[in-house]
Amino acid sequence: MTSWRIAGGAVLGPAEPVPGEVAIHEGRLAPAAEAGSPCFDATGCWVLPGIVDIHGDAHERALQPRPGVDFPPAFALADAAAQILACGITTACLGVTLSWEPGLRSRETFRALLAAPWPAIPDLRLHLRFEADNLDALPDALAAIAAGRIGVLGFNDHTPGILRKARDPLALVKYAERAQVPVAEITRLAEAAMARRAEVPSARARLAEACRAAGVPMLSHDEATPEERAAFRALGATICEFPMAEAVAEAARAAGEHVVMGAPNVVRGGSHLGWASAAPLAERGLVTILASDYHWPALFAAPFVLMRRGRLRPAEAWALVSAHPAEALGLSDRGRLAPGLRADLLVVEGAPEAARPVAVFAGGELAWIAPGAGARITRRQAAASA
Repeated sequence: MTSWRIAGGAVLGPAEPVPGEVAIHEGRLAPAAEAGSPCFDATGCWVLPGIVDIHGDAHERALQPRPGVDFPPAFALADAAAQILACGITTACLGVTLSWEPGLRSRETFRALLAAPWPAIPDLRLHLRFEADNLDALPDALAAIAAGRIGVLGFNDHTPGILRKARDPLALVKYAERAQVPVAEITRLAEAAMARRAEVPSARARLAEACRAAGVPMLSHDEATPEERAAFRALGATICEFPMAEAVAEAARAAGEHVVMGAPNVVRGGSHLGWASAAPLAERGLVTILASDYHWPALFAAPFVLMRRGRLRPAEAWALVSAHPAEALGLSDRGRLAPGLRADLLVVEGAPEAARPVAVFAGGELAWIAPGAGARITRRQAAASA
């Protein structure tokens, strides 16, 4: 395992980046660099904790870049890992939806992803997004949880929304294309799934019990009311993801829970679905975590957008993509810069006005470097600038 010294930059402190340096040894942050360690010159840059993405499903475009065009899971995962690292993300929970739909979100695709080799860098984890009515796949989900393959479980419930669109065939086209079936078949499958709705509560209870036994964190998704949040809280789902109403976020925060919204919402200035704007909610403390959702680069950009708005200090904005998601996932070894923690960090130049990644260290390894940044690496002794 390589040792490193990252010197000359400003290291994120409790409020702002301050002049300092970071040492890496055997995959961990160290109090001081080993003699002879290579040095990464971070002059003019910020040194920040690696980004922790609690929910991102942009890997679906690597699996199926267009309807009817599929790539093998191993190939798609390697492609996703490269893109993720280039965005400064060192821990990524890939949102794999296990649905009653055929094709991209099917049980067959879920099994193929489990069977495929996953890249070692960055730390990729499986965020199981279990569709409420997919009862036939419950044994697959329970087996994956018991086997330690699931990093976080999300309770999804998209079937009612799909059926509400059934009167407009054009609205169902995206689902049909994703599943590679006729539009009428999507409606039939959704109706068949909904016919077993009475079995959903017991299935959710079994999933929650399995997660509690395995120590897998749980989150709810798209809750419309505080009552729904309370019901999922009772199951042990203590992370509120993409609340549909401000009152839901308020209820979650009053209970001391983390609230997740999408980074694309912040970067674009609002939700593409017309829901609440995440930036002001984050500034008020109602949103505590940002996720990449469907676009990895937005997760890197969003904290800097918040910094430029002027209401959050750099450390507060960056915690939304590092310390807070790590805490919610129970990952106490990352999300901050302190000796003994996992050496996940990124070097950024141009912050906060025109931030761009220069280098990404994941698990102590130099995992990604920007074109032309190789000149920043020297082999000088650790004490050379003392």
